[in-house]
Parts: sequence; C-alpha cells; structure tokens
Amino acid sequence: MGRFTLAICLACPHEAEYQRYRLVKQQINQLELERVEALRTSTAPAVEQVRQLLRLKGIGMNSAWVYVMEFFSWRGFRNRREVGSLAGLTPTPFQSGESSREQGISKSGNRRIRAMAIEIAWCWLRFQPDSQLSHWYQERFAQGGSRARRIGIVALARRLLVDLWQYLEKGEIPEGACLKSSGLPDPG
Repeated sequence: MGRFTLAICLACPHEAEYQRYRLVKQQINQLELERVEALRTSTAPAVEQVRQLLRLKGIGMNSAWVYVMEFFSWRGFRNRREVGSLAGLTPTPFQSGESSREQGISKSGNRRIRAMAIEIAWCWLRFQPDSQLSHWYQERFAQGGSRARRIGIVALARRLLVDLWQYLEKGEIPEGACLKSSGLPDPG
C-alpha cells in the first residue's frame, strides 16, 4: 500500500466524521433559532414560563427550556415534596431499631432535570451570591470539605427547584435574587 492510498484511507473516516459534526451543528443552530423565534412570538403558557425563568440571573436559554418543557409545564404540583420527588432529589432515610441514617437522594425522578438542577445550583451560587439560598449554602456547607459541598449543592438544587416552582406558580421571586436587564437572548 503506497503513501497516497494510506493517506486517503486515513482521511476518509475523518472527513465523514467532520461532515456529521457540521450537520449536527447546523441542526442545533436551527433549533436554537426556532426557540428564539418562539420566545419572541408565541403566546403559549409554557413559553411564557420560559420567558419568566430567563428573567433570573444564572438561568440561561437551555436550562429554562429544559426546566419548563420537561418538568414544570406538563404537570401541576401540589406541594414542594412533589417537586423534589419528581426530580429525584428527595432524601432516603434508613431506620432500623436504634440506628438512623441518610442513604443519599432517591434518584427515582427525571435524570435530566436532576442533572440540570445541580448545574443551575452551581450557577446560582456564582450569579446570585446575595440571594438567601446562596447565603444558606455558604453558612452550612462552604467551610466543609468537597464531600460536604457536594451534599450541600444537592440540597441547594432541591431548594432552588422549589423556589423556581413558586416563582412560576405565584410570581414570588426567590428571596434576594437579581433579575436580568433583558430576559430574551439575541438571535444568532
């Protein structure tokens, strides 16, 4: 096999992979444009909830869209326990005789929402440092080790999810939270 043949054989898979990448990137850009257009023109209640979440600092287009479309818009919650439960962020205690301990979170809910909630909790600490939730986290978990901070971020994610639900249902902005000057992203 000559050098020229070897170069062609090596380049073909990379070129095909690059073409697939370009196609996926083009599809993602198209979806993002459709989302922006829906935010600008749609009067659907779910899109209005996305707009409402986008007003808060620390919550971007993808997280607001996923929260509403996969969690808040299709189900009516009666209380905060239902919110935490559907996200799989509720504690699972173990009690046997004299011993009682926590086994972590249930993880029985929506995996994408749980991952997004934890990601947004970290963003909340960064972009909403003066909020009541950020102060609560700093007081209880910031001085601990990495394990304590990870446990704390899950607790913050659950509390933030409940506060965002109350914000969408009752219009109560989470205590100390800052709003963006503009909630809609720029197209393209």
